[in-house]
Amino acid sequence: MAKKKVAQSTVAQGQYGAPLLKRLAQKYTGVGLAIAIAVHFIGVGAYWGAQYLNREDESMPTVRVLTYSELGPPPSIMNQQALPKIQLSTPMAKPNVGIPVPVPDAQVSPEQTIATQEQLSKIAGPVTQGTGGDSVGVSMGDFKVPASDAPPPDFVPVEKEPQIIKQVTPKYPELAQRAGIEGRVIVKIWVDKDGKPHKAIVLKSDAQIFDQAAIDAAMQYRFTPAIMNHGPVAVWVVIPFTFRLQKQ
Repeated sequence: MAKKKVAQSTVAQGQYGAPLLKRLAQKYTGVGLAIAIAVHFIGVGAYWGAQYLNREDESMPTVRVLTYSELGPPPSIMNQQALPKIQLSTPMAKPNVGIPVPVPDAQVSPEQTIATQEQLSKIAGPVTQGTGGDSVGVSMGDFKVPASDAPPPDFVPVEKEPQIIKQVTPKYPELAQRAGIEGRVIVKIWVDKDGKPHKAIVLKSDAQIFDQAAIDAAMQYRFTPAIMNHGPVAVWVVIPFTFRLQKQ
């Protein structure tokens, strides 16, 4: 009767249908979700509560009560056994650090001895020679002064580059002229502080038959010396030599 009355009142009000079902679904869905959440919290709380109540307190010491018969007889006071002594396998040697030990002369290595004053006096020292006045020359035996005309490095910074003051045309090799061979030779010349060629090296050559002619011509060149820090320096100069036949 109550449902009938509600239905009749709902129909009378014109609200029966989808809107009513939607509201009822939302209502009961919320109620079911709240009940599920409550049951979940109750179950989880019960589980962790049981774990907390059943846990063992680690801070509390465990006491075990034993009877006198379980303890066994006490150790005898009169029968005391001495601890076993540890025996060393080999005797320990005393340290001898800092203690000088005499060594016979026959066992001393000659390479480790120090020359005596008598032996030092027999070594020939520098001989001085003089011709009077204050000029004195010193002779050091076989001592040799290293040569100062070592080749310069490939790159030398200069303030003024060397200039050619004498240019020589290389002699055309007769064999190459007969064979009609032409080519080019690039020569690197070591120019000393006086502007003279000291050495010539072939860097690149189209035919070896022209190398010696190019070197001979390069050694006859003359240059102005290269200047660096207001003084002449030795440098390398690269000169190309071209060998071409004259067409008649």
